[in-house]
Formats: sequence, C-alpha cells, structure tokens
Amino acid sequence: MKTIKAFLFSCVLLLGISALAQNQAEAARPILDIKGEVVNEASNEPIAKVNIEILGGAYTTTDTWGQFKIKGAIGQELVIRSTNFETVYHTIVNDDFIRIKVLKSDDVYPSVSKFNSRSINNFSVYIDSAKTIAKKDATKSINYITEAVNSVPGGTPSALQNKIAFELLGDINSYWSQPDLAADNYKRSIAASPSIGVKIKLAKAYMQSKNYQESIAVCNALLAKKLPPYQEVEVYEILGDTYSAIDDSEKGIANYQKGLEKASKHLITPKITDLNSKIADIYSNSGSADAAEEYYGNSLELSTLENKKRAAQEKDKVADFYGKNLNFEKEIELRNLALEEIESISDDETEETTTGTLSPQRQNYKIGNAYLSQEKYDDAIPFYERSIVEADAKEDLLVKKDATRKLSELYRDRGDFGKAAESYEKYVAVVDELYIKKEQEISQAARFSKEMALKQNRITSLENDRNLNESRYKLAFENEELINKNSSIQKWIIGSLILIALLLLYAAYTQYKNVKQQQYVNNQLALKNLRSQMNPHFIFNALNSVNSFISSNDERAANRYLSDFSQLMRSVLENSEENFIALTKEIELLELYVKLEHFRFKDKFDYTVTVDPSIDLDQFVIPPMLLQPYIENAVWHGLRYKKERGALEIKFTKVDAETVVITITDDGIGRTKSKELKTDNQKKQQSKGMGNIKKRISILNKMYRDKVDVFIEDAQEDASGTRVRLTLKKD
Repeated sequence: MKTIKAFLFSCVLLLGISALAQNQAEAARPILDIKGEVVNEASNEPIAKVNIEILGGAYTTTDTWGQFKIKGAIGQELVIRSTNFETVYHTIVNDDFIRIKVLKSDDVYPSVSKFNSRSINNFSVYIDSAKTIAKKDATKSINYITEAVNSVPGGTPSALQNKIAFELLGDINSYWSQPDLAADNYKRSIAASPSIGVKIKLAKAYMQSKNYQESIAVCNALLAKKLPPYQEVEVYEILGDTYSAIDDSEKGIANYQKGLEKASKHLITPKITDLNSKIADIYSNSGSADAAEEYYGNSLELSTLENKKRAAQEKDKVADFYGKNLNFEKEIELRNLALEEIESISDDETEETTTGTLSPQRQNYKIGNAYLSQEKYDDAIPFYERSIVEADAKEDLLVKKDATRKLSELYRDRGDFGKAAESYEKYVAVVDELYIKKEQEISQAARFSKEMALKQNRITSLENDRNLNESRYKLAFENEELINKNSSIQKWIIGSLILIALLLLYAAYTQYKNVKQQQYVNNQLALKNLRSQMNPHFIFNALNSVNSFISSNDERAANRYLSDFSQLMRSVLENSEENFIALTKEIELLELYVKLEHFRFKDKFDYTVTVDPSIDLDQFVIPPMLLQPYIENAVWHGLRYKKERGALEIKFTKVDAETVVITITDDGIGRTKSKELKTDNQKKQQSKGMGNIKKRISILNKMYRDKVDVFIEDAQEDASGTRVRLTLKKD
C-alpha cells in the first residue's frame, strides 16, 4: 500500500513540476526599453552624465535633461552611479517611467562651514552624527567620521581624537559583521591612545575573525592587570567563547565559571544570565544534558528579570535544547511563551522580530516541527500555515521556503497527495524567488564591503599623509637650521665619523681574519689529532689478527698477513700528514685492507670492489682512512656474526663530473642485532670510533664547504644488512 501511495505522490509531483515549468516558460520576461531620469532631490534639477547600467548587461548615461533609456528585463538591478552622490540600486518591476531622486554629497554631508565653529566642536558633532546612524547606514556613518577627521583645526587630529575615530570605525565594522576590519581599526585606536575597553573589543574581534591565539594573548595580558569587575567579567567571557570555539570545553567552562563568580559577587545581572546560558551550551554540545538543563534553568529564571527581548532569546535557545533532546512538550511550551513576549516587542526595538531567530514566523515553524516530530499532523498544520503567512508578510523567504517544504512533506505522509503537490509547487516558486534574492544580497554585500574598505582607507590615507607631511616639514626646517648654524662643525664631525668608521672596519676585518686563521689552525690540529687516534685503533686490530694466526700455529699465514700488513702500514704512515689523498691511493689502501680482513675471516664473507671506469680518479681527493672504519664495522659487527657466508660490496659510482658516490653494502646481521650482541666495552669502542669519523667529516665540511656527505641505513626491510652511502664532491 505504501509503495502505491509513493508512486501516486511521485506522479502528482511530476505533473505539478511539469505544469510549473510550463508556466515559467510562458512567463519568460522579455527585454524592455526602460526609460527614466535622475534628478536632485533637494532642488529637483536634472543631473547629466550619470552612469546607468544593468548588472552584467547594458550601459548608458543621462543626457542634458537627466534622462536615460536602457534595455533591461523585469527583476534585473539598475545601478545609478556618479561621483557627485552615493550609488543607487533600483530593481526593475515594470516598464513604467523611472524617476530616481538623489542627494548630492554637499546636501548629504554638510561641510564644516555650515556649523558655527565658535560655539560648536565640529569633531564632536560629526562623531555624534556618525554614532547616530552607525547601525542604519554604515557608509554615511564612515563619511561623517571622515569629515570629523578633516574638521580638526590645523589638520592634525590629537591622539585622543584618533583614538575615538578609529574605535568608532571598529564598532561599525563589528556591528556589520566585519571582524577583520574591526580588529585593524581597534589596533589603530590603541596605538593612538591605549584603552582597556578598546583592548577588550580587540580581543572579541580577534575571536570573531577566528584569530583565536591572538584573542587569548590579549585576554591574558588584560587579566594580568587590575580591571574593574565588569571588564574582568567581559574578558573571562571572551576567553570562554574562544576556548569554546576551538572545542576546548574544559577551559571554556573554567573561564565562564570565573566570570560567573565575579559577576555574582558584584551583582552584574546581565552577565550572570549570559554566562549561565553559555555554560549550558557547552554542556549541551558535549552531551551532558542534566548539567545543561540545570544551567539553562538558571538562565531562564534570570532572563525574566531583564527585558522581554532577552527573556524571549533565552526561551528560544532553551527550547532548541529541549527539541534536540526530544522533550517536545517543554519545547512547545517555551516557544508559546516566547511568542507572547515577541509579540509585545516592537520591530523598531530589534530586527530579530522581523526575520531573525525571534521572529513569530520562525517560532511557529519550530513549533510545527515539534508537533511533526511527534507525528501530530493536525496540530502541526496550523503552525506551519501561520508561519507561512507571517513569513510572507515580512518577506522572510527562508522561513517561508522551509515551512512550505515541511507542509508538503506532512501532506505526503498523511496521503493527501493533492495538497502535497500544491504545497510543493509553492515551495519550488519560493526557492526560485529566494535564489534571485540571495544573488542580489551577495552582490550588494560585496559592494558594501568594498565601499566600506575604500572609505576607511581614505581616513587612513588622510592620517598617513598628514603625519608624513608634518614630519617632512619639521625635518626640512630642522635640517636647514642645523646646516646654517653648524656647517663647519658638521663637516668636522662627519670627517671624524668616517675616519672612525674606517678604523673600526679595518679592526673588524683584521680581527675577522685572525679568527678565521685561528679556526683553520685549530681545525688542522683537530684533524691531525683525530687521524692519530685512528692509527692505534687500526694497528691494535691488525696485531690481534696476527696474534690469532700465531696462536693457531699458522706461521705461514701469520708471515703473509704481516707482509701485507707492513705494506698497508707504510702507506698509512706516508699519508698520515695529509688532509687529502688522491682517490686512487685510497682505493689501493682500501683493497689492501679488505684483503687483510678477508684473509682473516675468509670463511665469513666474500667481497667485491667495483670502480666506475668513467671516474677520473686523479681528479678526486678524499681524507685518508675515511672509508676504513665503515668497512671494519661491516666485517667485525655485521658479517662476523652471520651464520652463513656473507657478502661485502664496495662501489665507486660517478654521478656527474663533480660528484662521486661511494657505497659500502653488507648483508650482515644488521645494526639492531649487532647492538644486542655487543658487550659494554664493545659499544663504547664503536661509539668512540664512529664519533671520531663524524667529527672528522664535520670539520672537513666546515673547512672545505660540504665536501663529504654520509648517509647510513638498513640494507633490507627486516633491518638486516647495512648500507653506507658517502657522497664526495670534487671541489
């Protein structure tokens, strides 16, 4: 049965949408010749050369009689723009003659001369005018602030006047939801004259613009000072808001609680209500419904002691909480009480009663949702219908859209597909209307933001220009006076300074040269010392090998080993005084050393030494005995402990004409297992040997600009084997 109902509903909807599309096609708006004129509202005189354009469409200007003709369609936006008055936006509703009345700048913003400068402080007058219309017309308010700055006698506002002007600019930005601009202006106000109140506003602007760490830093700096109780509560509240925004519930509640304690102690009733409500919000969001209900109970009770608007706001918030927790009876009860209070609030008192959260249409819509959630369709319908009527009257398309859609779904669930289709048809029409409105709002918002930024930049530019001109004037005057009075003294001072500077530069250069020379000598001594430490270590290991042959009564092997060893020692001693030797000699020493190690551990591993034939070995030099410790580690700590026969591979590969890579790879037990098998004494010896190599490389790279680079890694994924990759540069 449900399947049949769904099928019938789908058919009805398709028919409704099809009919709607046909109606819309038939009602397509044609292009019309739109005629009109632009006149001065004050004198009724026509204004020529005014720019007239359709957004994204045609463009024209007014003639000598202020008249124009342009092609456009109903619903499009007409833009009337000129430098003599504020831009006007007019939506085309029909093809009737349009008469646009504008006020020129001189009429809207009276000049300073229209005030009596003897009896009135012009700056204060303009600032008061800006405050009066700040919440009604931001651009006019900013223009008044500009006039206030211009009206200062002498053209240079005082620090206090700058503080007042930029603070008011920040307040305007904050009210019109531009926290980034607000923060910039609050900072300018603080720079002109520091104020705790403005710093609190700055912290709030940082929080609203999601610069959370900056907000926390400003709040902590404020709390380090002695603040009046109300301001201290404000700071704790902002900290709580900030931590709540970054999901740090614990710190958020802690700061709200500190603010609540201070507010309760000093009987700051509005903040007690707000902080109880915000603590409840955090508990609600974290799932602690019981704790949230307790604090919401406090905020509800306290809000009744304030004005009706605050009481209605809290009832709306707590109703949302009960709805979220499926306690629909309490939600409906609170929303009905809120409706009674909202109806007694005039639209002039708050915009929220028109299209905001406290509007009757939104409350009725939410009551309808609460009944619908309980499947009480008959109870829900009147509230949805009431919401639609009220939303239509107040042009609240968003609520009208949601309520119409919900009503359509309700009729569908009841099986009344005719009314469902009818409601859905209305829903589609509202969506189209809302889309057009949103596009216009987005366009207007962009223009609004741009205009506000431009006007504020004008104030900043005026201030910067004044400061710059004043500084230039003072500097020029002082320089001229100084030159006239002290010309000869200046020359003597300049000459002395130049001489002193040259002497200092020479001394610094000499000192630098001595330091570099001493560093070079110290590095040479360090390298020599490190090389001398390598020789006893190497000789000791070789003699141990000879001793092992003698102890095993292998005299022939011992003699052969000693012969090769003496040849190796002769080469090592010959090169012991050199910082670098040719790569050819190092390879010869390396092959002789590997041969000796293999002679001793021939049952443990095989080895290969591969040299890229394209390498010009005589063109590359390398520190002597640099590679031997890595090969010794590979044999003694990797291959020697391996049960089966291992392999040692030494490769010299050419990267380019300036670079050679030397790779030493073994398939021994790996670094991890090797560490586990070593005694404490062995670990100490290896650490000392490898530390010696690291120090040599570090010193060499400092002296010869990153000549050698070493990288050690496991050869296999199971951590067995070791690979040493050494990069050698020619220069």
